[in-house]
Amino acid sequence: MMGLTVLFYDIEPKLSLGLTRQVASMDTLLAESDFVSLHVPKLASTANLMNATSISKMKPGSYLLNLSRGNVVDVDALAQALHAGHLAGAAVDVYPTEPAAGTKEFKTPLQGCPNTILTPHIGGSTEEAQAAIGAEVSGKIIKYVNLGVTNGAVNVPNVIPGSKLQEGHTRVVSFHKNVPGVMRDLNEALSVGNVVSQALATNPTIGYLVVDLDSTIGKDIKVKLDAKDNVIRNYILYQGTGYCGEHGVKDADAE
Repeated sequence: MMGLTVLFYDIEPKLSLGLTRQVASMDTLLAESDFVSLHVPKLASTANLMNATSISKMKPGSYLLNLSRGNVVDVDALAQALHAGHLAGAAVDVYPTEPAAGTKEFKTPLQGCPNTILTPHIGGSTEEAQAAIGAEVSGKIIKYVNLGVTNGAVNVPNVIPGSKLQEGHTRVVSFHKNVPGVMRDLNEALSVGNVVSQALATNPTIGYLVVDLDSTIGKDIKVKLDAKDNVIRNYILYQGTGYCGEHGVKDADAE
C-alpha cells in the first residue's frame, strides 16, 4: 500500500485487512481521503454516485480515480471541479459513452482538464489477464456442469448449492419461467424422492432451482420435469459410486 493509510467504505460491514480501516459513511471517506478510488458495479444505485454534491465533499486538493464503471461519475461535475482547482487531478479509464472502435472521434468533458489521465479500458486485454480470465471461466463452467453452481453468471439467477453432492444422492437442476404455480409443478415431479436440500433464486423472468434428493432417482424424473409447463431446461446429477472432489463430481453421470 506504499505507506498509505487506507480507508474504505462499503454498504455492508467488511472485515478490515492489514492496516485498512472501514469508515462509517461515504461523506467521512470523501472528507478524509487524499485519493478516492471507486470500486463499485454498474447499478441504478451507483449511477452518478460521484456527482457535483459528492465531489464537493472531497478534500480540497485530492484526486479521484474511476476505474470501475463509466456511469458512476458525473463527468461534467468532475471536469468543473478540476478546472476550478477543487480537485488536484483525476485518472479515468471508463466513460458514460465508451469510445467507438476507431469509427468516431472520442469526446469527453474531461479532455483538457488539468492533471488528468484518460486511458482506454483495456485492463482485461493483457496476456496475464486473458490467462486468468480463461482459467476463471473454465472453472465456473466445470462447477456448473458438475455441481449446478451459477455464482457469477450475469444473465441467470446466482445459486451456490449448500453442499457438495453426496454419495447415493441425486441433484436436480432446473431453469424455469418465473411465473405463479411453477414451483408447485416442479415439487410434484420431485415428490418421488425425499428433499435433503433446496436452493432457489429468481430474477424478474427466470427461476433457477437446485434440489438434492436422498436417493438415486431414475431418469424418468427428468421426463416428468421436462413435461411441465414453464420449464426451460433440466438436468440431473447422480452420485453413485463416485465421489465429490475439490473441483466437482467425479464419475457422475450428467443428463
